[in-house]
Amino acid sequence: MPLEATSRQIRQALRSGHLPVIRTFFDEATFTATHVVHDPATRTAAIIDSVLDFDQPSGRTSTTSADEVIAYVGQKGLSVAWLLETHAHADHLSAAPYLQEKVGGSIVIGASILTVQEVFGKIFNEGPAFKRDATQFDRLVADGDHLKLGDLDISVLHVPGHTPACVAYAIGDALFAGDTLFMPDYGTARADFPGGDARTLFRSIQRLMRLPDQTRVLLCHDYRTPERSDFVWETTIAAERQANVHVHEGVTEDQFVAMREARDATLGMPRLILPSIQINMRAGHFPEPEDNGVRYLKLPINLL
Repeated sequence: MPLEATSRQIRQALRSGHLPVIRTFFDEATFTATHVVHDPATRTAAIIDSVLDFDQPSGRTSTTSADEVIAYVGQKGLSVAWLLETHAHADHLSAAPYLQEKVGGSIVIGASILTVQEVFGKIFNEGPAFKRDATQFDRLVADGDHLKLGDLDISVLHVPGHTPACVAYAIGDALFAGDTLFMPDYGTARADFPGGDARTLFRSIQRLMRLPDQTRVLLCHDYRTPERSDFVWETTIAAERQANVHVHEGVTEDQFVAMREARDATLGMPRLILPSIQINMRAGHFPEPEDNGVRYLKLPINLL
């Protein structure tokens, strides 16, 4: 079973002491943590949930955040094998194509991105030029799949609920959970986007909670709390199980669903959801230019 195999991988990594090296780059503009993970033995690396800077009022992109990652990769002499996406983000643009051009690596996402492409292809009334077969990505992964990062193992767990295509990647002893979980004092991801579901999210989280206590959990976002001034993006499964304010031990599925749905009903749409989804469902590529050579993003009116 995928969960049991992932647990064995984590325990073996902890026993052997062969653990991934992790360097995180935090983009405060989008509250996003981009993780560069490498195998210390082979210096093979993966970049997880990268950020392309985007100024929405002007419609201009820049690569400041991605260039910091590239500089680190060069300084450490790393060889990038994978550009891993935990899901099609609704809060920032992926820099995966830019990073691929500069440092290499295959762009990877969960196989259920096909569902996301179908749903949002309709929302944005995309024509036949937008392929809904996920061929924009280099590799699709499903629950239980395995990749290699040098001498380290990567296990894939499908954790839908926030979106249908969310996956978590376990690399050595570290779990990269995407938006499924936040820091224990902040809780869990919303589940009200098209294709999201609070009950499904609860069940996905319960799978993760069965991983070993010592599992390092690296998050995609942190928004802080009124009681905490620092941004933090690393915790453990034990801390999540014991203290997550939304889904600690003892919270039932029905209690979680009632809380999550009531909370989601009060939340506004993410500031960058419309541009982000149009780009991220294309693996970070922009729509094709129109006959004047300019690329455009759509703004559906009174739809979402």
